Amino acid sequence: MNTMISAMLRVHSRAQWRQHSQAMTRIYNTIQIDKPVEQVFDYVTTAANWLQWHPSSIGVTGAADHPGNVGEQVTEQYVVAGNRGTVVWTVRERDCPRHWVIDGVLLERRGGGTVAYTLTAKNGSTFFEREFAYPTPGLFFRLIDALIYRRRVQAESEQALRNLKRKLESDE
Repeated sequence: MNTMISAMLRVHSRAQWRQHSQAMTRIYNTIQIDKPVEQVFDYVTTAANWLQWHPSSIGVTGAADHPGNVGEQVTEQYVVAGNRGTVVWTVRERDCPRHWVIDGVLLERRGGGTVAYTLTAKNGSTFFEREFAYPTPGLFFRLIDALIYRRRVQAESEQALRNLKRKLESDE
């Protein structure tokens, strides 16, 4: 009986660990851009443009010179919250000009994330929504994320959308 209870506890503990290891942080930002939705969509889904508006993006290669299509990949060099790295993004969803989703895998270490853009046309302008979700495995990383990392990522994301608005609205 003790062996069976012990085995059940080990299975339950592993299941709990898997559930906790799937914890995610979501960074959600929005902004109104006074440009048509098609123009905004084409601009934000062209990875080469990320260097012009996202402060974390420091280099891109691959299918970066046009709006990304499902299955295409770009490799991005980044500095996020002071951490430098490389991520390979793969376009998972594309519903032009309304929705675009990319999944990223880090090259230097385990992990990655998902970025989703949702765009809504409003009287000739665009309501732009950006969500960045990344896993927070383990108690230590969740603690660091809650105390430091998440705030930095949030601030960088807010700056990115302000930069995007400024860049698109100033280009005539």
